[in-house]
Amino acid sequence: MEPFQIICGEKRLDFEYKPLIMGIVNITPDSFSDGGVFFDPDSAVAHGLKLVNEGADILDIGGESTRPFSQPVSVEEEIRRVVPVINALAGQVGIPISIDTTKAEVAEAALAAGAGLINDISALRMDEKMAEIVRSYQVPVILMHMLGTPKTMQIDPVYDDLIGEVHDFLKAAIDAAEQKGIDRNKIIIDPGIGFGKTPMHNLLLIRHIAQFRSLGCPILIGPSRKAFIRHLLKKPAEKELAPNSPMVEAGTQAVVAISAMNGANIFRVHDVAATQATLKILGAIQTASMI
Repeated sequence: MEPFQIICGEKRLDFEYKPLIMGIVNITPDSFSDGGVFFDPDSAVAHGLKLVNEGADILDIGGESTRPFSQPVSVEEEIRRVVPVINALAGQVGIPISIDTTKAEVAEAALAAGAGLINDISALRMDEKMAEIVRSYQVPVILMHMLGTPKTMQIDPVYDDLIGEVHDFLKAAIDAAEQKGIDRNKIIIDPGIGFGKTPMHNLLLIRHIAQFRSLGCPILIGPSRKAFIRHLLKKPAEKELAPNSPMVEAGTQAVVAISAMNGANIFRVHDVAATQATLKILGAIQTASMI
C-alpha cells in the first residue's frame, strides 16, 4: 500500500497497511439499494453503529440519492435528514464521518455537526462555494468523475478513451482544487463506478485502476451492489436481481478483491462485514511467506 495518511480533524486515515472500508448510511427514501430502510434517524444511527462494529474505517452519511435518473432534494431537506444522524454518531464513534453531498450549505452544516470529510460526487463543480468550505475547514475531500448529472449520466455514455478521459478529468479536478487553496494531501479520487458508464466501462475501470495511481492520491472505489454487477449475474430469462441479494453481494466482493489487488485504497460499501472478510483473506494471501 502507498504510505498515504490523511488527517480528519482529530482522526487519521492510514493507508499503509491495508485498504480502508467506508460504510454507507443512506438517509433517503429512494436510494437504489436501501432507499427508505434507514430513513428514520434512529434506524440510521443504529445502522451506522452496526457498520462501525463490523469494522468500518469511515462512515459515509448521505441525504440525497445519486442513483441514475434521481431527482435532487432541497438544501433544507438534505440538512434535515443528515444533521441529526451525524450529531448522534459523532459522539459515539471513533472513526471519521463523511458527508456525501454536492451542496456547500449541507457540507458546512454536517461539518458543524461532527463530520470530518466531504464526499462530493461532482468534484466541486455543482456548487462554487464547496471549494471554499473544504479550504476553510481544512477537511479532506473526495473528488469523483461523473459524466453529466445523476439525472442524465446513464443516457448513452460514450468515451473515445475511457481511461485517459477519466484520468485527465481527475487530474484537472486535483489541479483546480489546489488552485483554490485545497491541500493535495487532503484529496481522495474516485473514478466513479456506475456514474456515466456502461457495464463494460465499469469493468475496464476496475481492470485498470492502477493507471490512476500516478495521480498521487488515495483511490476510492464504490462498486457496491451496482447495476453492472446485477447485469452480469442475472440469467438471460431472469428479472433484475435484487441489489441486496447474496449473489449480488458475492459479485461485489469479487470486485473488491480485484480492485484491492490493482491498487484501490478505500472501498465504499453497504456490507462492511463481508468486505472486511474479503480484505482480511486477501491481505493474508499477499503477505504469506514460507519463512
